[in-house]
Amino acid sequence: MSFRVVACDSGSRARVGILETAHGAIETPAFMPVATQGAVKALEHRRLHELGAQILLCNAYHLYLRPGSAVIEHFGGLHRFIGWHKPILTDSGGYQLFSLQQLRRISEDGVQFRSHIDGSLHHFTPEGVVQLQRQLGSDIMMVLDECIGYPADRHVAAAAMERTLRWARRSLEAFQNSEPLYGYPQLLFAIGQGSTYAELRRLCLQELCQWEFDGYAIGGLSVGEPAELMYEMVEVSVEVLPAERPRYLMGVGTPENLLEAIERGVDLFDCVLPTRNARNGQLFTTRGKLNIRNARWRLSDEPIDPALPFYVSQNVTLGYLRHLFLAGEIAALQLATEHNLAFYHWLLEQARQKIRQNSFRHWKRSMLEQLRQTEVAP
Repeated sequence: MSFRVVACDSGSRARVGILETAHGAIETPAFMPVATQGAVKALEHRRLHELGAQILLCNAYHLYLRPGSAVIEHFGGLHRFIGWHKPILTDSGGYQLFSLQQLRRISEDGVQFRSHIDGSLHHFTPEGVVQLQRQLGSDIMMVLDECIGYPADRHVAAAAMERTLRWARRSLEAFQNSEPLYGYPQLLFAIGQGSTYAELRRLCLQELCQWEFDGYAIGGLSVGEPAELMYEMVEVSVEVLPAERPRYLMGVGTPENLLEAIERGVDLFDCVLPTRNARNGQLFTTRGKLNIRNARWRLSDEPIDPALPFYVSQNVTLGYLRHLFLAGEIAALQLATEHNLAFYHWLLEQARQKIRQNSFRHWKRSMLEQLRQTEVAP
């Protein structure tokens, strides 16, 4: 693995980097569309290629339950199984186990949980999750961690952070004592925890940075805390993290969140927001958010967003898309999803360009003014 910083913004910590993986290079800052079960909901891989997606995020927990790691290994790994030949990052499932609190029990050994599909009993350990991701063959593997909600008592946050460290050590040992199954190298990223306690975040990442991880994630945020507190925890984390390793902010977020985190030095992002909100009729545009079901768009012949250099954004009218949503047409979900991901990839591409031009902070301020409009006027 190699990661190198190729440009920095002098007015902030924002940076452009190149992360080399076995399935290609990723130019950062980059947004990873969420393909939980091997597919981005309502969108085929061909469209993702056309939009410029550099990497997909798939979920080890969901793929373990269905279709099962043995099926994916039979196909020769996740890339061949889903027909995606660019990089893939697999989440360990720690967040899913956090969100399914009624179905799981955490111990020092790992997590025992019941499937949300059929109620069957399963057990994840740090070592087992590494082996699972070996079977999946993802380019970037995440360690198993303990994620907690907000607010959290300090002693609860400290206990979860300390267990995350112990699990990270076990994950690293399992990674170092095993080999890839498909003939190409995989990377292992650690995850920093600590809730909203700055000293816990520092302690966690300082310890993790002493070990041989390929990258570092900032986990346990965007779980209900105020945005400013999240940004504070990102700043605390970035201050500790090494400049020569990629930094990944997990599960974040809105376009505003991404720009604020890029300014603070984050390189990688993922979130279900652009695709989930698209399926519910909310569109992100260069002029702010809009609800396509709103009656004001009934007679609008305006394209979704003519400022974006993508076919769907320039050629599908708001009036037509509203009609498709109200009629319950599958095309409505496809077009809205494609547009929202087009917007996210455009935003990150613009951010990289502005960093290279050393004008990121000025551009970010003007962009935020546009994005903070809650509803576009007809």
